[in-house]
Amino acid sequence: MAEAKPKQESSILWRRLVEQTEYALKCGALQSIPTNYEFVEQGGVRFLVRILTNLVRKDAAKSSEKKDKNFNPFLPYEEDLFVADISQTHVCLLNKFNVVEHHLLIVTRDFVEQESWLDLADFQAMWLVLAEIDGLAFYNSGRVAGASQRHKHLQLVALPLVDDEIDFPIAPLLKTAKFEAGVGIIPDLPFVHAIAKFDPSGINSPDLAAEMTLKCYLNLQKAVGLLNDVEEISDRPNGAYNLLATREWMMIVPRSQEFFQGISINSLGFAGALLVKNQEQKQLLVETGPLNILTAVAKPRNF
Repeated sequence: MAEAKPKQESSILWRRLVEQTEYALKCGALQSIPTNYEFVEQGGVRFLVRILTNLVRKDAAKSSEKKDKNFNPFLPYEEDLFVADISQTHVCLLNKFNVVEHHLLIVTRDFVEQESWLDLADFQAMWLVLAEIDGLAFYNSGRVAGASQRHKHLQLVALPLVDDEIDFPIAPLLKTAKFEAGVGIIPDLPFVHAIAKFDPSGINSPDLAAEMTLKCYLNLQKAVGLLNDVEEISDRPNGAYNLLATREWMMIVPRSQEFFQGISINSLGFAGALLVKNQEQKQLLVETGPLNILTAVAKPRNF
């Protein structure tokens, strides 16, 4: 297991995450999916491409879940995967079939549809976790966006994603974002997206940070066409999307489809981290180009 980053060693939640990971691995509750990884460059980005080496566990679990359409792994959740009570509305669990080490799920205690709007309680929970763990939070808003469960849950992985000089592949592009009225666009990204900057000191006041984040979230949704009017919110967004957030920024990407020729894309793909099942899919990714694949499953920008 990789060593915890020094700045997180004092975090109670980080220690709980590490301890529970070790315990869950020993008792078999946590069934990590082994991968190898390579880098594929396109458009000035070194995309991280993980290649699965064993899908037997996850495929067997998914097969059993399909037999019961009402199966919900979060109600009740496996006690051996429990990490912490993060708030009155959310708990933190380990991702049972994790590919990335130290992968947390931020799950609503009560059932809420994954395609629902994120709300203040969701962002409060997100910031409570970000305050203790320097990570990348993300949300897949339904199956088209890569979600595998209907029960509402955000996710968070610790940074950096791998032992590299940057936290995640698209990080350098964030410095090139052009902003207007608080909404930013990265010129070199060919798909529709919108970005907002955060004040990193928000980790000192999760409640205030959550209120600010909710406003940014709605403004970004409007900017990408998933919300008609921030004053008149419908039951759910006008389409699927992926959300990524750190202590310093948030990005939303509208989705048009989940797969590109069998390759499933979720939020991590738009951070520059992609997952393929085998060498054939990796070769397809190399030949097509990661940015072209992301654009195909998102929506192309009109330049």
